[in-house]
Parts: sequence; C-alpha cells; structure tokens
Amino acid sequence: MNYNLLIENLTNPALLFFILGLIAVYFKSDLEIPANSSKFISLYLLFAIGFKGGQELSHETFTSEIGLSMLFGVFLSLFIPFYTFFILKRKLSIFDSGAIAAAYGSVSAVTFVTGVSYLESQQLTLHGHMVAIMALMESPAIIIGLVLISIFNKTESNKIDKRGVIKHSFTNGSVLLILGSLIIGYLANAKQAEGIKPFTNDLFKGFLAIFLLDMGITSGKKLKAFFSFGMFPTAFASLIPLVNGSVIALVSSFITDDVANRFIFAILAASASYIAVPAAMKISVPKANPGLFLPMALAVTFPVNITIGMPIYFLIVQST
Repeated sequence: MNYNLLIENLTNPALLFFILGLIAVYFKSDLEIPANSSKFISLYLLFAIGFKGGQELSHETFTSEIGLSMLFGVFLSLFIPFYTFFILKRKLSIFDSGAIAAAYGSVSAVTFVTGVSYLESQQLTLHGHMVAIMALMESPAIIIGLVLISIFNKTESNKIDKRGVIKHSFTNGSVLLILGSLIIGYLANAKQAEGIKPFTNDLFKGFLAIFLLDMGITSGKKLKAFFSFGMFPTAFASLIPLVNGSVIALVSSFITDDVANRFIFAILAASASYIAVPAAMKISVPKANPGLFLPMALAVTFPVNITIGMPIYFLIVQST
C-alpha cells in the first residue's frame, strides 16, 4: 500500500486551511469569512467545475458506457438512502432518519470539487459526463427520503408537501448552476472558453482553499452541540461514508475501467449533502433536526472523506 498518497493528502494546502478553520474556532479567534464572500466562492466553485465539465463533455462521444454510468449514479442515489434509513431508524426518529438518509444518498458538491482537485494532483483528468452524473444524483435521494418518511410517519398532522419539495429539489440553486454551467461549457467552443480560462482554471485552487477555511470555521462551531447526541451519529457519519466509498470503488469496475471515473463514483457515494438536502428538509420536514444531520455531513463526513477517505478510494481503484 502506498502510504505516500495519504501523507500527500494530509499536507494538501486546501485540507490544511480546513484544519486552520477548526483551530480558529477552538481558540475562539474572530477569524471569519464574510457571508457574501462565502456565498460567492461557493457559486464560483460550482460554476467553474460545471463549465470545465461541459468543455470536457463536448469532446466526448456518447457511448453505452456513459449511459450505463448515468444509470449507475441514479441507482446509487436511490439505494444509499433506502438502506441507510433502516439503520438510522433503529436509533433515531423517522423524521431525522429520513433527512439523514437523504443527505447521505445525495452528494456534496464541495467534496466533489475537492475530489477533482485530488485527481489533478495525481495527473488524472475529470471526464465531463461525471459532472452531469453528480448533478443527476442530487434530487432522487431527496425524493426517496421523503417517500420513506411518508410511509413510516403515522402522524396525520405531519404530512409532507411532496410537490413543493420535488420542485425545490430540481430548481435548487446549486443544481441549477452546475447544470447550467455544464450546458454552457458544452455549447462554448474552445476559442470562446479560452477567454475565461484564467478565471475558471487558474484561480480555482486558491478559491477552494479559502472556501475550505470557511467550512472549517462553520464545522468547528457546530461540533460541540453535535456531540451531545451521543456516539451513534458520530459513528454513522464516520463509518458509512468509508463503507459506501470503498464498496463503490470496487463495484464500479463493472461499470467502467477508467480510474478517474471510478474514483469519482466512490467520492459521490461517500459524500453527504449539506446544502441541497438541508434546504429541502427545512421546507418539507420541519420536525427533522438540522442540529443533527447538518453537522453529521459537514463536521464529520466531509473531513473524514478529504483526510483518509480519498487516499483509500484511490488506492482501491488503482489496485483493482
């Protein structure tokens, strides 16, 4: 096993800025990223990855493998919330179980972006259709989570507005931006794309580092309250991503032989949404506790994935 990959990831500047954010909170520093700046950076990251993915997609020929990969991505976003729901409901309420299951079946765009940066550090290139697959995986998990809550919720007074949440899951800003950027990148020719390349490529890693600093600060502020829920949420948020990512890193070999694609599939399966799903659950399942599912995804699963998860998934896809 090549432990150099793990060491390399642990010394990645983006990760170290995330840790700096945690340290700032621990020492009660007044360091913070203004809310407007944080929102701009998150929009920039989605725009850049979508546009670059569209450019890559424009150079690809649609094949049966790409079609199968898209179906596989949608299957993952349906299956993961289904099986995790039944694990969660043994210890948590139906509402919390459905919300958490939806978060873990959906994807984290920032984890995806960090995974793309990791690929580049290994001299590998993201294929454009994987960006489309990421966008496709946002909504099905939300819908499955809501369906499961509806089935197991016996209280008439807590019925869910299914139409509203389904509409929101497809019009969510992050989904809309990355899909729109993907399409624009696909339509733009190489000469037109070259004009904004300094913005979409050269600034990317710097903005990612600042955004992860902000994520570290946000995570640090939520950790203390989260630990009051006991060990089960922490154990789930630590182990399930590693299980999902490792299994899919292996199983994806039946879908594609491409190392980069298999790694991204593992990242998508291992990540948990802390933007789209919390927004949808706030609207439709107000009884779900955001103080539980948000820190699980952001303060536990996210750092687990970017520290030890990515090197493990990459080693698996390289060796199988």
